[in-house]
Amino acid sequence: MRILGIESSCDETAAAVVEDGRKVLSSVVFSQIKLHQPYGGVVPEIASRSHVEKIGGVIREAVEAAFGGLHWEAIDAVAATYGPGLASSLMVGFSAAKGLATSLGKPLIGINHIEAHLHAVFLSPEAPEPADACPMLGLAVSGGHTSFIEVPEPGKFRLIGQTLDDAAGEAFDKAAKLLGLGYPGGPVIDKLAKTAKRRDAIVFPKGRPRPGTPALGGFRADLCVSFSGLKTALMYHLRRNPPKGDEDVAEIAASYQEAIVGALADRCARALASGRYATLAVGGGVSLNGRLRERLAEVADRAHVRLLLAKPCYCGDNAAMIAGLAGLGVGVKEPDVMAQDVVPSLEAGD
Repeated sequence: MRILGIESSCDETAAAVVEDGRKVLSSVVFSQIKLHQPYGGVVPEIASRSHVEKIGGVIREAVEAAFGGLHWEAIDAVAATYGPGLASSLMVGFSAAKGLATSLGKPLIGINHIEAHLHAVFLSPEAPEPADACPMLGLAVSGGHTSFIEVPEPGKFRLIGQTLDDAAGEAFDKAAKLLGLGYPGGPVIDKLAKTAKRRDAIVFPKGRPRPGTPALGGFRADLCVSFSGLKTALMYHLRRNPPKGDEDVAEIAASYQEAIVGALADRCARALASGRYATLAVGGGVSLNGRLRERLAEVADRAHVRLLLAKPCYCGDNAAMIAGLAGLGVGVKEPDVMAQDVVPSLEAGD
């Protein structure tokens, strides 16, 4: 089963061909970072316009790379992200997938972007089979999402906790902007934090929501995070204590990173304490963070579970994870999929 995947939920235009849900035959990603850097964040209008311009070429490149030419007949199905993400961006990729599937006479599959991030851990030959990794606790952590997800068996997802406001990646971006470090913020803060003499120079809030907070919406407070207060704490700290040099900036960055990483690691540890999971799987752009990987390795070791991390090339938004998850038989399928619209606020398990 060879599936062509298409991803355009935010600011990456991507296409890939994956065989039997695991074997990546090609993966092409066009990043828009340079287009959005002057604005310090993703501008939806610019993102969707770029998707329109690039998506045809990206799809052709993925097919050529997979089959040594434009052998469309070698594709068994087309899969695409239908949510969550930016509405105008999602529409470009999902509409392209609908048109391509119709013209080729192939099935179309709509895929949940958050769930696909967790499947990214299985796109390595050395990774176990999804059935052998379950029951699994998943952490999808990126610029737009921070979700704690229970995966009792392959293809079954249940959201058990999430951020109540800012995603972890968004919190990094806001901090980098306040510190004048540029965009995107996560990689530069991670790199800068490694040069700091202390990780605990400043004590920032760990993003613990209070039980009974209306925004929890039925989720357990100890399995949710909140990062909006962390950004505010950094803003007031910089007003009261302007950094005097690069060393101060590095210590602030390291302390801020420690607060985010600590919050994520703590929630994972609490969920794993139930003893229900065999594996901790982590995907999304923020999973590239070196300090987060260290802390989660410690958490998994203490809980005696296996830690699965996506390969760096599959941590950010990509289409291989979309095609791979579709290869497991997951997603919205015909006849419903052609009537399916994009769902910008889609959650894992929806």
